[in-house]
Amino acid sequence: MKNFQTLAELAALVGQEVAVSDWILVTQERINQFADATGDHQWIHVDVERAKSGPFGAPIAHGFLTLSLLPTFFDNAMKVEQVRMGVNYGLNKVRFVAPVPVGSQLRARIKLLKAEGIDNNGLQTTWEVTVEREGAPKPVCVAESLARMYP
Repeated sequence: MKNFQTLAELAALVGQEVAVSDWILVTQERINQFADATGDHQWIHVDVERAKSGPFGAPIAHGFLTLSLLPTFFDNAMKVEQVRMGVNYGLNKVRFVAPVPVGSQLRARIKLLKAEGIDNNGLQTTWEVTVEREGAPKPVCVAESLARMYP
């Protein structure tokens, strides 16, 4: 975990990879819970037997499940001591580059693209988040994520 004392310390790292998260296991249980929470019960995600004969040979995680792990990746990769509150401000770009088969280990490489001062002494940050699957040759998701942090 990377620790920063102030927003200014973080803002000085624009253009750099700031942190790499821990690995997160994507289980069938997690996929099923996501399906229940979102109502997306497509067979490629939740029907284990049918998915075995599908295009990926096993169930795969929803793309939006992978995307929903971004807060977890950030939480276990870095902390800014000065920040008392952070909020998701949205996304500029998202691509689901490769499937995430059940049993995959995922982690994120987090690069700070932009840091801009906002009201209440806050900082709006733009991040390039590249989600990797252990042992895979290319990422599974690349997203440009925006967050606002307040001291």
